[in-house]
Amino acid sequence: MVGIHTAVRARRRPASVLAGLCAATALLALAGCGGGTSTANGSYGFPQVKQESSAITVWVDADRQAAAKAFQKANPDTKINVVAYDGSANGSNSFRTKMQLFDRAGSGWPDVVFSTQNNDAAWASQKSNGKQAFAAVLDKGLVPGDTLAKFTPGSLNPCKVDGQLYCLRNDLAQTVLWYNKKLMDQFGYALPTTWEDYQALGEKVAKQHPGYIIGAAGDGFAPEIYMWAGKCQANGVTGPKSVTVKVDTPECKRVASMLDTLRGNGTVPVVSVFTPEFVKKYTGKVLMMPGPAWYAGAIFNNPQSLNVPAGQLGVAAPLPWKGDDKAVTGNVGGGTWFVSSHSKNLAAAEKFVQFVTTADDYQVNVAPGYPAYAPAADKWIAKQESSKYFATSLQPVVTAASDVWDGWGYGVFSQEAIWAKTMTTGVTGGKSLVALLPDWQQAIENQAKVNGYSVN
Repeated sequence: MVGIHTAVRARRRPASVLAGLCAATALLALAGCGGGTSTANGSYGFPQVKQESSAITVWVDADRQAAAKAFQKANPDTKINVVAYDGSANGSNSFRTKMQLFDRAGSGWPDVVFSTQNNDAAWASQKSNGKQAFAAVLDKGLVPGDTLAKFTPGSLNPCKVDGQLYCLRNDLAQTVLWYNKKLMDQFGYALPTTWEDYQALGEKVAKQHPGYIIGAAGDGFAPEIYMWAGKCQANGVTGPKSVTVKVDTPECKRVASMLDTLRGNGTVPVVSVFTPEFVKKYTGKVLMMPGPAWYAGAIFNNPQSLNVPAGQLGVAAPLPWKGDDKAVTGNVGGGTWFVSSHSKNLAAAEKFVQFVTTADDYQVNVAPGYPAYAPAADKWIAKQESSKYFATSLQPVVTAASDVWDGWGYGVFSQEAIWAKTMTTGVTGGKSLVALLPDWQQAIENQAKVNGYSVN
């Protein structure tokens, strides 16, 4: 089965010992493509070092090694050194930590870096230890404007700081409603059209088909799936160092109350979808699952997970809350590509990031996730549908790509880590999400302040 490739699950799973193109100990040795003294004024909106036709160094995670290989095959005359690292997976912050080391050393920066996180532009666009910002400005001539214009509307928002663009999105992770059409038809259940209907269905399932589930909330990205889609203003980043945190609102409470109800009756368990426990207990028992586009391959069309047979998996549009004008979605990942402002070969670095984000050779033929570049996304969807794996059209995935709620920002701190430490731990300790909302508020404020944010 073709389906949506299983490799995207690595974005959320613990990084293994680095092996592949380079050993971890080679990171410093291979990274030295930047350095030297920058010119006072660069032609692309940032200081530049003297340019030369040198090989570029590219940092990728395990899944994006395929992107580097595709580029090398299509561009044999452009020399690249490829370094494998964890991609800052699970909020490891390795990207930022290593760049800070190079800032202090005054050399060693790679030319291109892939990150699994969407909040890296918040720090990579700022000066560090007196050094210029790591990330090159991309929308002042370095990347052609007509290329940028073809990215899905809103997809580049995580890359923008103070109106300037500092990275390109690799793929998108908009949330939709996945469901097992065969089981839903067999049990005679209609698809919910609102979150209220979703809760009501969960209460019915608990009574009529105990043991079956309609979602899961045991991973750190639960707030991105449920709270973000509920317009809970827990992460209202309004500037490089300003955030609004307000979780005592009706929007937040309605989501927490719903999850408490469904957690209590067992239809939305607090279990990670990436655990053996989940696979053992819920294979063949998942009626529905709100989640990102990459869930299709990471969970459903994956022999190592639920392994749902072809012709059963359907997808529906994101759910609205009654009274809302329209449904909005959360965003659960989607990688980003950065060009270093220290690069001695910006032309080659730009050529690489443009290829891996837009070229069919990678984004359509190889890439595991839904491309951020709209022309590639259209072809990618057509390829997935041609596999005949899905029971329905994938159009809801396409539509949801532009429906990510803009009230949830991309700050330096990780909301996933805060949720896991505060809310998941509290729930497993016997507390309700509603009761834990004040704790969540305080935890977000504390983490934001540690990172230098003013909290509104």
